[in-house]
Amino acid sequence: MFIQQLYTGCLSEAAYYIESEGEAAVIDPLRDIDEYLQLATSRKAKIKYIFETHFHADFVSGHLDLAAATGASIVYGPDTVTKFPVHVAKDGEIFSLGKLTIQVLHTPGHTLESSCFLLKDENKKDHAIFTGDTLFVGDVGRPDLAQKGEALTMQDLAGMMYESLQKKIMPLADDVILYPAHGAGSSCGKNLGSETFSTIGEQKQTNYALQQSSKEDFIQAVTEGLASPPDYFPINAKINKEGYESLNSIMEKALQPLNVDAFKLKMKNDDTIILDTRTANVFTQGFVPGSIFIGLEGRFAEWAGSLLPFDKTIILVTEKGKEKETVVRLTRVGFEKIEGYLQGGFEAWQTAGEPIDIIIDVEADELAMDIPFDENLVIVDVRKETEYADGHIKQALNIPLLELKDPASMANMEDTHNIYVHCAGGYRSVIASSLIKKEGIHNIRNVVGGWGSIKQLPDKFEIEKTVEALN
Repeated sequence: MFIQQLYTGCLSEAAYYIESEGEAAVIDPLRDIDEYLQLATSRKAKIKYIFETHFHADFVSGHLDLAAATGASIVYGPDTVTKFPVHVAKDGEIFSLGKLTIQVLHTPGHTLESSCFLLKDENKKDHAIFTGDTLFVGDVGRPDLAQKGEALTMQDLAGMMYESLQKKIMPLADDVILYPAHGAGSSCGKNLGSETFSTIGEQKQTNYALQQSSKEDFIQAVTEGLASPPDYFPINAKINKEGYESLNSIMEKALQPLNVDAFKLKMKNDDTIILDTRTANVFTQGFVPGSIFIGLEGRFAEWAGSLLPFDKTIILVTEKGKEKETVVRLTRVGFEKIEGYLQGGFEAWQTAGEPIDIIIDVEADELAMDIPFDENLVIVDVRKETEYADGHIKQALNIPLLELKDPASMANMEDTHNIYVHCAGGYRSVIASSLIKKEGIHNIRNVVGGWGSIKQLPDKFEIEKTVEALN
């Protein structure tokens, strides 16, 4: 028996490779499939099955491309309806993999087709369960992702999840290994732990959702305090359900080098987005005017999916050698209209003598010195409301980054204001500054180090923990 977890940190996503006697299965693959193919080749194995725990909403799966490359069967659980050929398994159906078997456990709740896959060793003993978004380390999957046409409330789905957990998961032995689809940072739950695997026994003892005394208590516990899912979730779920263009064909279009003149020509189209993926500290020093910054060093794909429209053309400015990585990570969340990158990067733009824009970086102590003497100073805190509530500069306005994709959120900002933008550490604030600049408001300063730097100077700032409403 060979099991390998393939974890992608920027999406907090876990895919799995299982193998026995030269036969392999992949569970919940990402769209870029090379890693699975290389693993199977290196181990002289053939991929026989592609198991999907559900229609993923936070990323585009690699099931179609992997099946085309290997001839493997795509397996979903009961109640699955797709626009491409799959094997819709029955609840309890068993698949052989060398000396191992994999049993399908239908566990609706996160979605209707959600299923877990129970791996049994060569002695037919339960060894591990791959739970998708049904059960995480420390949490369960969010029950508010009913698809279009499904007349279900999140309370309905939470009730289904309770039944699934009680009937299919809780009866398993304590030593069964738990392998979920996500870890901490994922938007697919609200309380995911830092570990990427556990045991059923550990979760029975520590997971708040498994300790509720009744179905009603469970429904309340898993639905209260649940933040809205990212806007791109329904788009990705639809792509996974209906199919998509092959990654190779997208890469051919996206990895087209554009010289400065060709890049400028595409910029003239109002439906074109210039996406700059260099690091935040490099971007602020100079960029193509009108660019939106989302750096590869952060949760890049998630922020791109949350902030950028899917129906507009994207052209790229990247660090040299990062063009392919940028495209791959965009396609993971469903972007397909990518039409090239600036050949030679930003340096080529500068060398050509084209106009550039900058964002002024300031240290936290400089902000502290300016506050008492500047009547036009406006502090914009772009952290989440919960982060803001836990501590903020007294006069700061809280406009969470996600709200800034709507220009109306900037209605109270004017170019006569001296606007200081900060987040927790300096990544989101640069994204925010680029969005504000794109709307024609240019008097922006980015607070380097964000709240992390500000709270180190409590004697220089008036800090409070009460949330102020934004008018």
